[in-house]
Amino acid sequence: MSSPAQALPPGGLRSAVRRRATQQHQQQVANQRPSSTRAAGAGGSSSTMLKLYTDEAAGLIVDPMVVMVLSIGFILSVVALHVIAKITNKIIGN
Repeated sequence: MSSPAQALPPGGLRSAVRRRATQQHQQQVANQRPSSTRAAGAGGSSSTMLKLYTDEAAGLIVDPMVVMVLSIGFILSVVALHVIAKITNKIIGN
């Protein structure tokens, strides 16, 4: 008979190694997945914001110059609409 000091775990040594590997894998998955929206980047985390602008990011890739031109164009169109509204208001006489 074997002594208690040399007793094998239930299922043998291979099961213990598999169990330990499974636990380590589950811990890695739990550490990678954010547990809240703030941890996922909704709070403005700079590390997750930087991931959006890498070449490996999935989705639409837009050149920053295009975004700048469209932004300035939008601002100019809003200003032009305000000016046109003021001019038409003076002409109509309200």
